[in-house]
Order: sequence, then structure tokens, then C-alpha cells
Amino acid sequence: MNKQDKEQSVLEIKEKLDKASSIYITDFSGLTVAQTNELRDELFTAKVEYKVFKNTLIKKALQQSEGKFNAQSEKLNEHLKGPTGIIFAFDDPVSPAKIIKKFYDKAEKPKLKLALVENVAYESKQLNQLAALLSKPEIVSAIIGSLNAPISGIVGSINAVIRDLASVVEEVAKKNVNKK
Repeated sequence: MNKQDKEQSVLEIKEKLDKASSIYITDFSGLTVAQTNELRDELFTAKVEYKVFKNTLIKKALQQSEGKFNAQSEKLNEHLKGPTGIIFAFDDPVSPAKIIKKFYDKAEKPKLKLALVENVAYESKQLNQLAALLSKPEIVSAIIGSLNAPISGIVGSINAVIRDLASVVEEVAKKNVNKK
């Protein structure tokens, strides 16, 4: 890799760091080509990016970045050793954890080195805790469901009052018909 390619890679990493809501540092060693392709497909479907860069390039990009991950740069640097894949999550910061856990449960690969979600560092032993968090779509559906519950209760109450009123009117009409 020549100097210009390295500079281009550092710029690419820096841009992704600045845009990402969370990042996941993984050890991808031991994954077969088929497993890697399957992992990439799942991550692509979840709208996150998975890239493999040299650790020195990631460190350089981190130094140049003005983003939210600078506060954790020391912790990140500790984990930038050996084969490293980096996952950039932009919309849903938790979906990569769920995917990594799913793959790890099957083959104990890839291994999570470190995740930075909302500027909180999660070590590999905290993968289960991180994967148990609700994803953005799950949170949105829970909020909508809880907002919808009172509305459906009100509609049910109004319908019950109207039904009861209709029953009373019907009974009065029957009595009036019977009196005649």
C-alpha cells in the first residue's frame, strides 16, 4: 500500500468515524470465506458497514477525527492489535451487537474486542448485555404501541357508551310499542 492509498484510507476511516453513532472493533480471524460473506450480508442488510483496515491507519484516523470517539481513543488503541475489522453503525447503534452475538453463538467468531455505543465502551464480555438492548425499530414500535393503547381505550369507551345508549333507546322504543 503506497502513501497515497494510506492517506485515502485514513480519510475514509475518519469520515466514517465522524458519521457513525457507534463502532464495533472485532477480531475476524478464523472466519471462513463463507462465514465472512454471510456476516457482511447481514451487516449490509442492517445498514451498517464492515471494513478491515490496518490498525495503524485506524489509530491515525482516530487522532485526526474530531468526533465523539476521541474521548475513548486510549481504550480503542488498547484493542487495535491483531486482525481487526471495524463495524460502523450509523442509524441503529445496537443492531451490530445482535448480529455479532448471533454469529458468535454459532461459531464463536468473530470476537468482539470493543464496542463504543453512545460513547460508552463495552468489552467483549459485555456482548450479551449490549445485544439485549432494544434496537431503534424495537424502541419506536414500543413507543407507538404505548401511545396507541390509550387511544384504543378511549375509542372502546366511546363505543361502549354509544352501544349502551342505543340499547336504552331500543328498550324505550319496545316499551312504547307495547303500550300502544
